[in-house]
Amino acid sequence: MPFSKSFPKQSKTSTYPQWEEVTLTDEEEKAEEDKARNENIKLMKECIDDAKSILIEKEFKDCQRDITNITIALFEKRASHTVYWKESKAKEKFDGMFNK
Repeated sequence: MPFSKSFPKQSKTSTYPQWEEVTLTDEEEKAEEDKARNENIKLMKECIDDAKSILIEKEFKDCQRDITNITIALFEKRASHTVYWKESKAKEKFDGMFNK
């Protein structure tokens, strides 16, 4: 099922906006998923490095469980980041269609 999102479009005949649905093509959706994945991997690596630095700075043992907990927290965010990128692409497409 392709990703779609509705956006409000100002109506000239009504004070209420008309809602326009924008659907991403399979290629656009895949590109946004790849972009989100690459960004999340980069972010995950940075956070793991930061977590290690904090453990060292605070003189905690370099505990694998702490690193794993951070990884799990970041993994849980992955889905929301993917949706963000898709929504952003849909908004960009909407703006291109209706805000010329």
